[in-house]
Amino acid sequence: MSEYEIFAIHYAQIAERKARDNFIGGDPHDGPMPMDFFVWALKGGGRTIVVDTGFDDKMALKRQRQVSRPVADGLKAAGIDANSVKDVVLTHMHYDHAGNHDLLPNATYHVQDREMQYCTGRCMCHSPLRHPFEAEDVTAMVNKLYQGRVTFHDGASEIADGVSVHLVGGHSKGLQCVRVRTRRGWVVLASDASHYYANFEQRRPFPIVVDVSEMLEGYDTMKKLASSSAHIIPGHDPLVLKRYPAQPGGPMDIVRLDADQRT
Repeated sequence: MSEYEIFAIHYAQIAERKARDNFIGGDPHDGPMPMDFFVWALKGGGRTIVVDTGFDDKMALKRQRQVSRPVADGLKAAGIDANSVKDVVLTHMHYDHAGNHDLLPNATYHVQDREMQYCTGRCMCHSPLRHPFEAEDVTAMVNKLYQGRVTFHDGASEIADGVSVHLVGGHSKGLQCVRVRTRRGWVVLASDASHYYANFEQRRPFPIVVDVSEMLEGYDTMKKLASSSAHIIPGHDPLVLKRYPAQPGGPMDIVRLDADQRT
């Protein structure tokens, strides 16, 4: 049975962000609560799987985000040859997860049916629902579809031995989390099923949400999939870099999620 190393690769941040921006109803204690941006890479079973593709410098300027290291450079620093990657899981199609369209030219992209239906359907007539998406990301995925480079999933699917995707919805209609077998047990990459540890630990949903009930039920789904709550990795929390160790000799902003947490 395959076990995987998991690399969380930090590539951007929003330094000036308040806690009130990260919870429905705000936060009574309000204060600084920065947001980090990651892509993830899984190594094991003779293959490398990339989870999400981030955004580039052009999109960072448009969205007023600060890129700390381009995703291409982050993958290289983690020892990953972008040309050799055969599978990419897109947890959803929001701008910060589905950019860098030409970065992985030989990969098949794994997307939920419901996400593609959502970001190309009538819901996108409404500006608040359309805001987290970028037309160029959606059209790039349509182009990949016509190149034969997209595999669709309906609910739970196995991507490889020890790697599966699970539809949770909530934040976006077709959001999927990723379950990975590691030496320390089953790790769940929440992506935006929970932006921060506090979202799922305190059951306080993030304010960008299509269906609040699905978001809350998604917390329960992840707890069932993971070996413990400590095996759930939120998608945007700076605490991830504090809780997990860097690869020996590697940059401090690329950490190993298959390793035990720091004490």
